[in-house]
Amino acid sequence: MPIYEYYCDDCKRRVNVFFRSISEAENERARCPRCGGEHLQRLVSRVAVLKSEESRLEDLADPGLMAGLEQEDPRALASFMRRMSDEMGEPLDDDMTDVVDRLAAGEIPDDDDLPAPD
Repeated sequence: MPIYEYYCDDCKRRVNVFFRSISEAENERARCPRCGGEHLQRLVSRVAVLKSEESRLEDLADPGLMAGLEQEDPRALASFMRRMSDEMGEPLDDDMTDVVDRLAAGEIPDDDDLPAPD
């Protein structure tokens, strides 16, 4: 069952439209499930690949993932943190994104700059 993502020009929202088959998606005009509008622009959707926990852990065991960490390179740490976030499927919150962006720029944040633990 294909799911396509659209932007509705009528209600100005991003919506998902479900079709029963690929041929139905190709032959029928999509309608907004929120407002019923027909003025939709198809968007490129993100693709999610499901991995087992074992597969994710194997990917994290890649020695190349930790390259540069032994030299205390802030850019390497930023890369490591982003990869960990991607592999675990857990996005960084806004505070951590700011810290990682600063690391990627070569800065070393002070303890006062780091987010407080929950």
